[in-house]
Amino acid sequence: MSAPKIHHLNCASMHPLAGFTLEHRGQARDYAGLVCHCLLIETDAGLVLVDTGLGSADVAQGRPRLGAMFSHVVRPGLRAEETARHQVEALGFSPDDVRHIVLTHLDVDHAGGIGDFPNARVHVLAAEHAAAKARRHVKERDRYRPAQWQGHDDWQLYDATGEAWHGFDAVRAVIDNDPDILLVPVTGHTRGHAAIAVRHNQGWLLHAGDAYFHRDEMAAKPCCPFGLRLFQAAVGVDNTDRRRNQARLRELAVGHADVNVFCSHDPVEFARASGQGHR
Repeated sequence: MSAPKIHHLNCASMHPLAGFTLEHRGQARDYAGLVCHCLLIETDAGLVLVDTGLGSADVAQGRPRLGAMFSHVVRPGLRAEETARHQVEALGFSPDDVRHIVLTHLDVDHAGGIGDFPNARVHVLAAEHAAAKARRHVKERDRYRPAQWQGHDDWQLYDATGEAWHGFDAVRAVIDNDPDILLVPVTGHTRGHAAIAVRHNQGWLLHAGDAYFHRDEMAAKPCCPFGLRLFQAAVGVDNTDRRRNQARLRELAVGHADVNVFCSHDPVEFARASGQGHR
């Protein structure tokens, strides 16, 4: 496989309530909201999306589709031009060119665009798919919106088994066992949450999804704004596991210059990555 071209996309801008608590004191007045950082990868097997943000139907229907809690607390912008479908087309491709979607998890702001790519195979950990279908816990009833994905038929589900990779266990190659795109279990935020590793010329990109929320959580001396600490604890299904995996990600980010770790929602990380291009 030739080295892929990677596009960094913001597929949903969000402006949560009390947004000033989501940044450190002194930086709060510059706070511009959260992003939904997705990747579009040009590969020999077609286009690959890592997460999908919110989709066309989410933008059109809003609160009835997304749920009252997400709509009121997270306050998505619902801009059609930010959907992955629109951005794929703006780059000169057809939605049919997207052959694979690799998900960190199935939360409402990560899986909303699945329906815009009916020909894509969706790759996700089996534990996440099962949790999203069952929605047993009150947190899972709020976070998963079956209307976003229940009509999609082409799924590739993965058990938490595989090889070791940079200190993580049960890592799986996805998309016909392509060693350049890996599914890395980092559970805690949800039952089947994963990070997605993508090889590029300088090493690896590691899309950590919602395993953390602020860039300073990956610093040698980590810290996190109060609002984001509170939110992560409130929505995590296993906070002990979440903190453990967050620490492992931090060790990787601090100790391996060849691995660029970033999360889904930090706007500064997104600005840095999209400016770099990674092409």
